[in-house]
Amino acid sequence: MASQETRTTTSPAVRSSAADEPQRPTTRAWTTRLLVVGIVLSALNLRPAITSLGALLEEVRDGLGMSGSVAGLLTSVPPLCFAVFGVTAPRLARRFGPGAVVCAGMVAITAGLLIRPYAGGTAGFLAGSALALMGIAVSNVLMPVIVKRWFPDRVGSMTGLYSMALALGTAAAAAVTVPMTDALGGSWQTGLAVWAGLAAAAVLPWIAFVRRPGGAGKQEHARVEGTGASADAHARVEGAGGSADAHARVQAPTLRITRSRTAWALAVFFGLQATAAYITMGWMAQIFRDAGVAASTAGLLLAVTMVMGVPLAFVIPRVAARLPHQGPIVLALGACGLAGYAGLYFAPAGGAWAWALLLGVSNCAFPLALTMVGMRARSGAGVAQLSAFAQSTGYLISIPGPLLVGVLYQHSGGWGLPIALMAALMVPQMVVGVVAGRDRTVEDEAAR
Repeated sequence: MASQETRTTTSPAVRSSAADEPQRPTTRAWTTRLLVVGIVLSALNLRPAITSLGALLEEVRDGLGMSGSVAGLLTSVPPLCFAVFGVTAPRLARRFGPGAVVCAGMVAITAGLLIRPYAGGTAGFLAGSALALMGIAVSNVLMPVIVKRWFPDRVGSMTGLYSMALALGTAAAAAVTVPMTDALGGSWQTGLAVWAGLAAAAVLPWIAFVRRPGGAGKQEHARVEGTGASADAHARVEGAGGSADAHARVQAPTLRITRSRTAWALAVFFGLQATAAYITMGWMAQIFRDAGVAASTAGLLLAVTMVMGVPLAFVIPRVAARLPHQGPIVLALGACGLAGYAGLYFAPAGGAWAWALLLGVSNCAFPLALTMVGMRARSGAGVAQLSAFAQSTGYLISIPGPLLVGVLYQHSGGWGLPIALMAALMVPQMVVGVVAGRDRTVEDEAAR
């Protein structure tokens, strides 16, 4: 009887466990694949709002009656929004979960891209752009956090994949926007709004990672906690969807990040590379057009600059993750930038394709900066805080650059002074990049 009673009371649990075991690996595999799809689709949407505008900037200026200074202000809006809204990302992630925040970010990008071309007037265009850029800002900050938390043993390769997709989206928007606008009837409003479709597609995979309310997630957390190492792996991929919710949420920061020299160096490096990137995305097509290059060719040249990041953004993080010091990569990228700016100054049309290639290599400082964010902190919470600090501070530093380029262009009547400014900023970028690339962590520096 006792034996029979034992079998009766325990067999359902055994059967349930046995039924669950074959499903868990499959569930984890599909969840991981869905997360990778979400990361790639999100990365594809983090720059088209900017580079599609750069390709059609002259048409937008004519349509809205913008002066050169106002256009410079427009090209400064992205770093401003990234600085203001990016700093809120860790707090939002702690409250709602990183998956939910990225999902909301993709919704904001979709809405902003739909609104801004048809809002009417410069103010409405800026407001719609700000909404899209707000979504980009929080996603920018949380992507390194998501990679570090769910793929801690593949930071280099996952950062490379994310950076490669980001570069591909950037290049596609630069190359396709002008011909697509012509094919859709020549309206710049339609040419800009069509990118909302790509953003809407990026919302879908993240819906599964929006944290589910109620106690089911807590019960699942308790269940998987008892399974050891496999449960920890399960928690990393399931957490944003509600299972093992505490694993998915970014922990409360305790690090005094401002005490770290590496954090400051990384923030300044991030800011200077962002300055170069947004000047390139906002103004390079116009530089080529003013030099006599056709509008469609100028868009292709900008696309070439952006597309260089597709292969290099996958290779550079993998190489950087294997090096104890990333300074040599910083110096190599900076040298390419200086050569590209020299070419733009002396022969913008004659060697246009070469200058576009060199500046494309130089712009790969962005995936290098993201990789260093993941390497300069030991914990997921440390990466979240360092990512928010470096990106928000960096984007604040980058705000004046595109605006100053617009002012110098309007008042000097040419591109000599703006290009000289770009080249001059490359030197301190190389210096602080070498400092940020040293083999140390912000936790150790802050503790000292």
